[in-house]
Amino acid sequence: MTTQPSPRARRFILAVDRVVVFITQYWIALAVTFLLLFSGLPALAPILMRAGITAPAELIYRVYSLTCHQLAYRSFFFFGAQPAYTIGELQHALGVTNDAADAFFWRAAIGDAHIGYKMAWCERDAAIYAAMILTFILLGLFPRVVPRLDWRVYIFVFVLPMAFDGAWQLVTSPIHILPFLPVHESTALERTIAGALFGIGSVWLVFPYLADAMRDAHKDARYQYARAQERSENTASDFQLR
Repeated sequence: MTTQPSPRARRFILAVDRVVVFITQYWIALAVTFLLLFSGLPALAPILMRAGITAPAELIYRVYSLTCHQLAYRSFFFFGAQPAYTIGELQHALGVTNDAADAFFWRAAIGDAHIGYKMAWCERDAAIYAAMILTFILLGLFPRVVPRLDWRVYIFVFVLPMAFDGAWQLVTSPIHILPFLPVHESTALERTIAGALFGIGSVWLVFPYLADAMRDAHKDARYQYARAQERSENTASDFQLR
């Protein structure tokens, strides 16, 4: 004898099925919303600093320091004389002599009313997430127009520029572990381009597979929801007949 789920259990099953149907139908919008929220907080930090709401801003800096180096000379600034600064320009503006190797100092340097306040992550990360959001939106609007991205093209065109630039900077500036190499410090524009390429390529590579998986999952979820709804209605009818 098969034990039938209780009415409460059936309502719970229906609610879960309804959530799965919703997620699999609107997964692109949900992904974009998540990325906007996640990438919006680092941009909110300098706005809060400018408004004098420092405690929430400092909390954002601390939390996002777990995801990014936040070096001031590799970050965008809001409300200042310019959107980005070289280390020489920051040394002059702040009246300090700390070089690039002093990572703790430059991570902690948030800015001030004159030079502005930095985002809670670097130029490259800002470009990555902005590009990911735009790519999700474009591919969601035109899913059949863009061909699938070959993984070899992804590696050589979209990953290697950032990997090469980032690795060369890391080993020569700020930590100087390969002194025989010339010191390399890319510009804000170069970091932005490399980050944007990585963000575009990463979404482009996985989007078709996610779209196929979500399409199949949505069909299954709608079928399961319809069956659960039918069983719930039949159970309710049987209960009324009794």
